[in-house]
Amino acid sequence: MLRRGVLIDTGPLVSFLDRREPQHAWVRARMRDCAAPLQTCEAVLSEAMHLLRRAPGGPESLRALLQRGLVILSVSFDLRRELAPVLTLLRAYDDLPMSLADACLVRMAELDDQAVVFTTDRDFLIYRKHGRQPVPLFFPPEE
Repeated sequence: MLRRGVLIDTGPLVSFLDRREPQHAWVRARMRDCAAPLQTCEAVLSEAMHLLRRAPGGPESLRALLQRGLVILSVSFDLRRELAPVLTLLRAYDDLPMSLADACLVRMAELDDQAVVFTTDRDFLIYRKHGRQPVPLFFPPEE
């Protein structure tokens, strides 16, 4: 089944590019279920680049993925325009704490009712769209 409107989080992006990650095989297999391009935000890319610095060839693999352009990934979020709602989310979940990338993805899910967040982050089970609605997730099974 091809899923459209997939918002990719840092965990799956890092797992996709780093075969040492525990979710690597699951993420690779699930990527085939997603219609390209996967939507993301600059905060996710920043987190991923930071985490991939420890992986052999990690930063280069992300640069190569980005260089392929909109075929695979699309940075489709304008933080400047969505800053107020993102800051509201960050305040609402400051006890977790919610990362900027997570807040951006939740806001992206609020803006697209059909969107599904592809994540390995269990905090997304707590986050809510519009204050009440669970965020639809594409999530690995419990191990």
